[in-house]
Amino acid sequence: MTGMGAATADAFYGIIAAFGLTALSGFFIKYQSWIHVLGGIFLIGLGCRLIFKRLSLRSRSHIDRSLWHAYGTTFVLTMINPVTVVCFMAIFAGLGLGSQSLHHYGHAITVVLGIFLGSASWWLLLSSMVALVLHHRIKEHSIHTINKISGSLLILFGIVALIW
Repeated sequence: MTGMGAATADAFYGIIAAFGLTALSGFFIKYQSWIHVLGGIFLIGLGCRLIFKRLSLRSRSHIDRSLWHAYGTTFVLTMINPVTVVCFMAIFAGLGLGSQSLHHYGHAITVVLGIFLGSASWWLLLSSMVALVLHHRIKEHSIHTINKISGSLLILFGIVALIW
């Protein structure tokens, strides 16, 4: 679900490019500094939450709810991640997609679908490989260590986003 959240956000940026929504892409460019601030604060908060997170066995209903939480959190994180915004805007500008719509709706839908499927496939491949290789090898103590390192990196990236 985390990967689907990221893929959905990537597809959203694809919609901006493919359908030539210059007002919306202009909005992202105009408010780029605020997006950096929001992204930085979000990253710092997410990092702090990850550092102080306690692992425990959960009931099935909590797991179901957390899958949607993972989707939504990753969607928001990807949407306001300054690196994602800048990269998509640079790619769209380089391809000339931000200033004009694609000539046919079929082409536009193909671009958006390609972005979504490419992003979703990458996340599926990456998470499947990690699950196959590391699933049984990682102990609870290691997960705590990984959470602390990941949380610290998220905080560092958040600080960089705020300064940048």
